[in-house]
Amino acid sequence: MSSPRNATPHVSDVTSDGAAWLASAGAYPRRTLALWEERPGAPVVLPCGSAFDVVSAPAIFGRRMLDRMWEDGPGSGPVAEFRGRMLLFAAPGTAQRLPSLLDWEEWGARGRASGRTGAVPPLLCHGAGDTVTVPAPAGSTGVAGSTGAAVTAGTPRSGSRWLVAPDTRRPWLPGPEILLWAAVRAARAAVRISIFPPADQDAKVYDVSRRR
Repeated sequence: MSSPRNATPHVSDVTSDGAAWLASAGAYPRRTLALWEERPGAPVVLPCGSAFDVVSAPAIFGRRMLDRMWEDGPGSGPVAEFRGRMLLFAAPGTAQRLPSLLDWEEWGARGRASGRTGAVPPLLCHGAGDTVTVPAPAGSTGVAGSTGAAVTAGTPRSGSRWLVAPDTRRPWLPGPEILLWAAVRAARAAVRISIFPPADQDAKVYDVSRRR
């Protein structure tokens, strides 16, 4: 992995290329794009397993994983928050392999049963045959950002938003090994006791231009 970097997520609207990539996951991409053109604030249900898999983590733990990926690693693919969970978009096949890797390293449910402290909480891995609801491509307030995407201020009332919005037709997606690495480091960090209050999570911005 690379040396730590000063990563600061732009909460961005999805670009037109990013919307095309998301829509490509479904059987009728044009229909999805037409819906978004008519209702850019509408979340949609998309199938996993072809364009992407999704790893869903509890919000706080998912944020720790995301921080590790940007501060100590290669960055992340698209990431969204939806109804109190973090949705990390991953390479197809990740949903099948990640649970077995966690168990092999004794950081999954079996690790907790054997008494390991600070184990990874249950991660919901969505792959072939599963669907996920993704946030709307456009936020409620946006202004043009330096990357061409809009930077959205605040969280939409639906409780969903993009933290790292898809911005290309072929975004980089982490595989199971990278997500395992991030989950293990997030779990280790979770058992450390700090006398300092947590930082304002909404203040963080990940510079997607520095992603590998």
